[in-house]
Amino acid sequence: MSRERTRQARSRRTWRGVAGVAAGVVLVGGGFVAANAATTTGAAKKAGVHFPVDKKATGVAAVVSAANTFLNTLDSDQQAATVLDFSQANATSWSNLPCGSSCRPGIQTGSLSDDQLAALKNVLKAALGTGKDTGYEHVLQTLLADDQLAAAESSGSGPSAPSSSTSTDASATASADPSESTSADPSATASADPSASATDAPTGAPPSGAPGGGAGGGYGSDIYFLAFLGTPSADGTWQLHFGGHHLAVNITYKNGRVSGASPFFTGVEPTSWTADDGTTYEPLANFRDGLLKLTSSLSTEQLAKAKLSESFSDVLLGPGEDGQFPETKEGIKASSLSPKQKKLVLEAIHPWIADVDNATAAKLTKTYARELDQTFVSYSGGTGLDTQGDYVRIDGPSVWIEFVCQNGFVYQDKVHYHTVYRDHTRDYGSEFSFS
Repeated sequence: MSRERTRQARSRRTWRGVAGVAAGVVLVGGGFVAANAATTTGAAKKAGVHFPVDKKATGVAAVVSAANTFLNTLDSDQQAATVLDFSQANATSWSNLPCGSSCRPGIQTGSLSDDQLAALKNVLKAALGTGKDTGYEHVLQTLLADDQLAAAESSGSGPSAPSSSTSTDASATASADPSESTSADPSATASADPSASATDAPTGAPPSGAPGGGAGGGYGSDIYFLAFLGTPSADGTWQLHFGGHHLAVNITYKNGRVSGASPFFTGVEPTSWTADDGTTYEPLANFRDGLLKLTSSLSTEQLAKAKLSESFSDVLLGPGEDGQFPETKEGIKASSLSPKQKKLVLEAIHPWIADVDNATAAKLTKTYARELDQTFVSYSGGTGLDTQGDYVRIDGPSVWIEFVCQNGFVYQDKVHYHTVYRDHTRDYGSEFSFS
């Protein structure tokens, strides 16, 4: 059987029970739902530490119980790869690039059995919430998008897709993708420097020797990584760290509550697609549409005040840019907006903070509402969010959101989106200083 036919056969397996997503969705590459049999066959499984589980737990305790249930499915080596120190080096080891474990720690989804993947799914459900337009649904659709991208790239079926397959070398993949630049300079791309070596670590990569295993670069839902930084507990300090290409979820817990839901990076290529069953997916539609409603409400005079002089090819505060908030806020101040427009600012913010549990999202909403008059809205390029360089920013005393359009890499005749949510004071639960 050819490699492509094998991939297609694996893709028939499904991860069922996805809230807000059509039942029986097939992940195109098979990755996130197709187990690696090597984890449960061959050498005898090494017994791991047993972690306590409370099936009646609620709130953060329920997240801890789900995390412990997942850990109990792992052998000792897998547990060691998953539970890591809550250090600044580990916490900041995330990226938007298709660079596998060379730029992020944890255990890889593609190495897990079906039972282990089901337990991992329950961790995400407990931490991100289920239902329409919540974090779990968004993460699942992001994984679907990456499988769609992998299939299009490998088959050349994407519009104007390059004929060569994705490199399995993480650093080569990163340097070959000019659309995945992390610079705000439109002329700067990952491959713009002719002197740069193909082995250069991509922006946002962890220090040499950081945990994470083999390379495993490229696209697909089987190349995502879960780590618990610190031991999950209802009274200690730890972080849920999950991500891969176009996704970085960082939720910090302290004394039984969420102390930080950022940084949160999410992107998507293609921006929309229709599956074989006729279901259309558009993972970042509500993120984009909230910003479009906000910018379209601005008058000509207000748009002039909101316009930035700089141009952007990517978000400013992507991986490796922790604490690098501009010293001066730019754009139009929300205190000058009408009550209706102020409401649109809060509605535009909501999709980013909805990617965590409802109680935490409600607290963040109240905080950002109190700070609204000191919050600025700005944009660069056009306001249609449909052209390379279109960029919108919301910058408050606490909240920071960026959304930018880049030209596609595989789907070269279309744009794709990058976006990041940060908090000036709550990134990584305020555990580290970046001054």
